[in-house]
Amino acid sequence: MSRCGVLLVSLFWMLQVQAQPPLLASVDRTRLEAGETLELILESEDVTQFGKPDLRALEGDFDVRGTRQLNSLHTLDGETRASTRWIITLLPRRSGSLSIPALQLGRSFSQPIEVQVLQAGDNRPESASQVFVEATLDSNDVYVQAQAVLTLRIYHSVSLYDDSSLSPLQLDNAKVEPLGESRTYEKEINGVRHGVIETRYALYPQQSGTLDIPPMTFTATAAAADTGEQPSAAPRAGRQVQVSSLPLRLNVRPIPANYPAGAAWLPARSLTLEEHWNPDPSKQTVQIGDSLTRSITLRAEGLSSTQLAPLPATEIIGLRRYPDQPLLRNEVTERGMTANREEREALVPTHSGELTLPALEVTWWNTREDHLENTSLPARSLSVQDNPALSAETPVGDSSSSSRLLWPWQLATLLLALSTVLGFTLWWRARSQPAVLRAAQTGPSPRTLLDDLKRACQANDPQATRQALDAWARQHPETLAEMAARFVPLSDALDGLNGALYSESGQHWQGDDLWRAINAIPPAEQLLDPVGDGGSLPPLYPK
Repeated sequence: MSRCGVLLVSLFWMLQVQAQPPLLASVDRTRLEAGETLELILESEDVTQFGKPDLRALEGDFDVRGTRQLNSLHTLDGETRASTRWIITLLPRRSGSLSIPALQLGRSFSQPIEVQVLQAGDNRPESASQVFVEATLDSNDVYVQAQAVLTLRIYHSVSLYDDSSLSPLQLDNAKVEPLGESRTYEKEINGVRHGVIETRYALYPQQSGTLDIPPMTFTATAAAADTGEQPSAAPRAGRQVQVSSLPLRLNVRPIPANYPAGAAWLPARSLTLEEHWNPDPSKQTVQIGDSLTRSITLRAEGLSSTQLAPLPATEIIGLRRYPDQPLLRNEVTERGMTANREEREALVPTHSGELTLPALEVTWWNTREDHLENTSLPARSLSVQDNPALSAETPVGDSSSSSRLLWPWQLATLLLALSTVLGFTLWWRARSQPAVLRAAQTGPSPRTLLDDLKRACQANDPQATRQALDAWARQHPETLAEMAARFVPLSDALDGLNGALYSESGQHWQGDDLWRAINAIPPAEQLLDPVGDGGSLPPLYPK
């Protein structure tokens, strides 16, 4: 077979493999001690497979303690899907870095997973007790408001009834955040297999000094040994068990002296800033009036989302900003809690030219390496072009030259307006009868356009209001921008309408303010009523 034929066959085989439904693999944890078990979960949506995954590849580094199979149906986007899950309990045969290899089901393969198996600790009490509690801290020395992870493990070599309870963890001068649900696994201690119930907490001390963690008490009913003397229908006897952990002490250090006084205190293991644009201004032309959505995500490992302060606002001349509510969420990982704060804002250019968004910098303290750090996003330039569909405002950088040429135009406009008013007044006084009949109106009347605008405002519909407002404004000699420039309530109402159009808060927009502003617009020029013949101009919009 030629080389080209071999490549075609290989490519065809790869496409066939990719076409197979994937076999997804995950574990309940990636760090554990020697003698502890972990659960490997394999999941497939291939309904044509009726066999079981081939687990022989695990025999080198793991002892397979048990396998459970779960079949389920779930609906996603109106489509019903079937899935099969295999929950496999594994006991590592050695410590160190172990790899769960790719497992096969039919023609599907799972992805390999790395796990870390640590040496068993020597501080566990050598006790013959069938139930005992162990409490540990990931660090005995932290900064104020930094995270310390408290892990509580309950070991039992006898079966427990489901009436167990754990005393609540209440600390003065510290915030306590549970890290997910409790998890269970097995661990072999001195040749005896123990069940383990593990619960973790994130602690955030609020003042420096020492933080004492009191003992936590576990209460349960342990099943008595089955001697075979009781009838099978009789309830099993049990005994009450109550055990407590040892107290712990956490040393809390104050904020370092070299930390900037005006910066928010952020003690984290790591901190990152990410920026996303929709659409991306670097890949397409930006014009006046375009809406750009900017998303900035602050991610800090070792903090809660409530500890993340708001990011500096984007305040730039020539760029209007419409922010949304920040999105806060926490992720639970093997190291504790990771905080996420996402801030989104709609940016609308109002001037042409080069607009520069300043660099964004966040100061924080690296608790892993114990030093001050700064994470930043670089400055970004936006090249804004004129929009032919809109009346562009003065470009950035030309305000000084335009102001020098503005007053002659104002004077000329004033003289023209005075002469127009004078000529119109003389013509009106001289007119006795209309010379020609008024031409029939071909488009909607001003009254109809005003009624359309009123209905759109009362319906609180920003899109319909914008269309009705543009149609109404075209019947006037002034533009909306000129009306807003001389009437502040209208300018504020238009800003509110634009905010509803360009951000996600449009459903909460109320049109009452805009309608009141439209009705209260003062006339651009006050015309004197003519005298002599008693005539007067009819109102623009008769009631």
